[in-house]
Amino acid sequence: MIYESYNFKVPNQKMIRVITDTDAKNEADDQYAIVHALLSPKFDNRGIIAAHFGNWRSSTSMEDSYEEIQKILGLMELENKDMVFKGAPQALSDEQTPAPSAGAELIIKEAMSDDPRPLFVTFLGPLTDMASALLMEPRIADRLTVIWIGGGAYPAGEDEYNLWNDIHAANVVFKSQVPLWQVPKNVYQRVMVSMAELEYRVKPYGELGNYLFEQLVEFGHTEAALNTNIRTGECWCLGDSPAFGLLLCDHEYHYDWVPAPEFTQDMRYVHERNNRPIRVYRDVNSRFILEDFFIKLAMFIEKRKSAIKESADSK
Repeated sequence: MIYESYNFKVPNQKMIRVITDTDAKNEADDQYAIVHALLSPKFDNRGIIAAHFGNWRSSTSMEDSYEEIQKILGLMELENKDMVFKGAPQALSDEQTPAPSAGAELIIKEAMSDDPRPLFVTFLGPLTDMASALLMEPRIADRLTVIWIGGGAYPAGEDEYNLWNDIHAANVVFKSQVPLWQVPKNVYQRVMVSMAELEYRVKPYGELGNYLFEQLVEFGHTEAALNTNIRTGECWCLGDSPAFGLLLCDHEYHYDWVPAPEFTQDMRYVHERNNRPIRVYRDVNSRFILEDFFIKLAMFIEKRKSAIKESADSK
């Protein structure tokens, strides 16, 4: 059991159900967030949905994400049967037509279940699968909470990749009644880490740590990374990690309640006073989030090494 790495137990009353929707092969930080989610004992991880990330770099982006999730689970030696689901292969065509998928069906199934524990659905990429689930089954709107890493800085908005990949879906979710926590671009970019720290605190920890580090280094030399000013060659933004850091500690007093805006096609906010309020984060504790990840990774690998040694010694 993965949680045997810890000497503390999370009270049953504090446990939550979590679904992760991730464009895992888009770049190199989703992988860190996926591992963080799977190593957190507070979470009953109900499934990981592979999301698309547009078609400008790959015509099979959702399938690429699906394979990358399988890769991570394999490195963790976790049984992944019935754990990984395919999301929509592309963005919504409009705000009325869902893109049915196994991922959207998972969201609906978990939301409509009798399980009394809170359900959180985290989105590390576009909101396509959440919008589709809402369009397919509107009754789920008050049965889960959405956490989205995406959208531009308030109040005006700006170009932002996760929003750009499905503006229609973002409008469906923001116009709905579903509880929503948004971590916009100017906030998620604060989760900065140096390459030296990653080499020292991630790379040495088994095949998993080595892969997390090396795939990030490799991506850092791609055209997509070289053309952005937040990749300096010495640092990286682990911008998806707040999705799970906020579920471990929701950072009270670090957010504002604002009426949900809507989005123009150039990704600017239209502030609609009559929409329901959403939680918009203006800051996150990046060191809390990063330190929790580093320590959980180390404990996980060290526990595995001890188990292998004990097994060898008993033979």
